[in-house]
Amino acid sequence: MMNAYFQALVERAPWAAELIGLAGLLLGAFLADVIARRVVLSLVRTAAAHSRGRWDDALVEHRVFDRLAHLAPAAVIYSGAPLLNALPDSGAAIVQRIALAAMTIIAVRTFEAFLDAVNAIYMQTPDARRRPIRGYLQVIALVAWLFAAILVVAILLDRSPLAFLTGLSALSAVLLIVFKDTLLSLVASVQLTSNDMIRVGDWIEVPQQNADGEVTEILLHTVKVRNWDLTTTTIPTYALVSSGFRNWRTMSESGSRRIRRSLMLDMTTVRHLADEEVEAFSRWELLQDYMTRKRDELEAFNRSRAAAGHLVAEQRRLTNIGTFRAYVQAYLAFRDDIRHDLTMLVRLLEPGPDGVPLQIYCFTATSAWLDYERIQSDIFDHLLAIADAFDLRVYQRPSGADLRSLTIPGKG
Repeated sequence: MMNAYFQALVERAPWAAELIGLAGLLLGAFLADVIARRVVLSLVRTAAAHSRGRWDDALVEHRVFDRLAHLAPAAVIYSGAPLLNALPDSGAAIVQRIALAAMTIIAVRTFEAFLDAVNAIYMQTPDARRRPIRGYLQVIALVAWLFAAILVVAILLDRSPLAFLTGLSALSAVLLIVFKDTLLSLVASVQLTSNDMIRVGDWIEVPQQNADGEVTEILLHTVKVRNWDLTTTTIPTYALVSSGFRNWRTMSESGSRRIRRSLMLDMTTVRHLADEEVEAFSRWELLQDYMTRKRDELEAFNRSRAAAGHLVAEQRRLTNIGTFRAYVQAYLAFRDDIRHDLTMLVRLLEPGPDGVPLQIYCFTATSAWLDYERIQSDIFDHLLAIADAFDLRVYQRPSGADLRSLTIPGKG
């Protein structure tokens, strides 16, 4: 009876049957989408949750199956379009081409999500920080989108993709201009990773880009740096190769960090030591070896000069600044948090308007920032306080209270 009813409806109103067929096709596409996303996708997620493998978790996390599920309604429309009597042959072909183009785009988006999953799995390996592959995967995705664009246009226009590729060869110069930044970034990315110039987690400085912090991501076109003030700087990849940058990785790997800081001493306080001061410093534990060796050296030198008839004023004597320099050297050698196998020296630099610089050059036994600053501060805390024991004054430019303490003649 139902078949007779539909047959009568078709005979009296052919357009009604065509509408029913079109509605049936759309309903079929909708049901395919519901089944794929609500049923099949739920089963896949449940299976991945109970699996011990990493790949299925990565594929679910990066929505590979979600994007793949969109193929179901497009496939139903592509397969059902020729069955509709409501559409002429040309109309069915157009619907099929649109569905096929949509399936191509869905396939590329699924492939792009798969590449993200590959990168996520790779980031869990030990080599991920040293040799990131995110830039290479972006190149693959870019090539896939390029071919997909050619294929979609060819499908919609019902032309051969080879004809478009032949036409693109004539536009190669234009394409080089359009993709100039991409090509430069690709070459720079290969140089950075193949030469191990930069890794995720490295501390780099790029003054030209106002970047000073940790590398968080290396992409095809850009490198992201999280600065120490918690801001983020995005640097073009080719800019790192062309302008250069400073990488502190070797410092971190060495387990040490350099201290190079000067103590400015007032030149007017530099003088020879009195005999009682020489005796007093000879009792200091850190200066005993130096004082004994230096006194023997000076006595031998002065005896030879006196025998040659030289004046007493030409004799060499111990100075407070030289003794202080020897004390600082011994003090650094005494500390366990200073590397003794690396360069460790205390030297006087060229005097200037701000006094004579006593430079300390050494390396700490740790590269941790907080510990490094603590060690450096402890050293200079001690030296600033003990300089007075050598009758040396640390230079400071007159200001504030220094100027107020001056007495103007006739006013006080």
